[in-house]
Amino acid sequence: MFPAPPPTAGRGRRRALLAAAAALSLSALLVTASPAQDVPGTERPGEQALTVATWNMCGVRRWGCAGTGSEAAKNRAVRRLADAGAGVLLLQEACLRSAESVREALGRSWDLSFLPYTWRDANGRTTAVRCDGAGSGSAGLAILSSRPLSAVREVSSPQPVVGLRRGVLCATVAAHGVRVCNAHLSTPGSDRAGPDREYRDDQLRALVAAVPARNTVFGGDLNLRPPTAGGAGVRLWPFAAYRTHRECDQTSAGDRSGRATHESGHKLDYLFTGLPRTRCTVHDTGVSDHRALLIRVDAGAG
Repeated sequence: MFPAPPPTAGRGRRRALLAAAAALSLSALLVTASPAQDVPGTERPGEQALTVATWNMCGVRRWGCAGTGSEAAKNRAVRRLADAGAGVLLLQEACLRSAESVREALGRSWDLSFLPYTWRDANGRTTAVRCDGAGSGSAGLAILSSRPLSAVREVSSPQPVVGLRRGVLCATVAAHGVRVCNAHLSTPGSDRAGPDREYRDDQLRALVAAVPARNTVFGGDLNLRPPTAGGAGVRLWPFAAYRTHRECDQTSAGDRSGRATHESGHKLDYLFTGLPRTRCTVHDTGVSDHRALLIRVDAGAG
């Protein structure tokens, strides 16, 4: 989504474990829980199959998302993706309260890692972007996993000097030995200090450089059309994106297309992997301007 005027920052009630987000931390937050009862529909340790989903929840209402459904409806949509088999969910434009609520609903075996978006003003002051509504918490990127996450970190990437800063969040699903990364790239004109500055090419290069060649699934809302769409966007794609790795919807080595994932009719959401792909699904949740993209890989082939 394209953000409205600069967001305001505030302080809401937070549990001690999540105080870093409320305090405007730029670090990823890893919430872990002790193992509990298995959640039906998700992959179990020892199984080779792993399904990863990416979905822009359109959870920040003032970013043109007011008519896309309630917080409760969006939370139910995330749970349905998990019930459909997604063992890892990469979420963009998620609200911290929603992410916590979904994790609790899915069960104590699920892990949550969260990276807040920030706003940097002309004076260099950085504040966390807040979701709308009291107690909704920060807006940002979330990784939900049915199995423990380790080595969680934010990947350093060029961001607007003045304006909305999104980011890249990575973690390892230890049970499968797979590195997953959730990215939300800048839109054109995001830098209010230099609206003509392009960041997506360097952000993509930082993302690709942060993942291993094989045991990985990475992607998210890249705010970029496929290379086959033509135009200036072709030059923004790094060489390795479709060669070292393969995209969920890539049908052959030379294919650079894919089904639409946005209500505009364009593909903006991607999942790349170095593992064998066994399924790729586009799912319309009905409560976002983005469709969810799901990839199933053979994690045992790494």
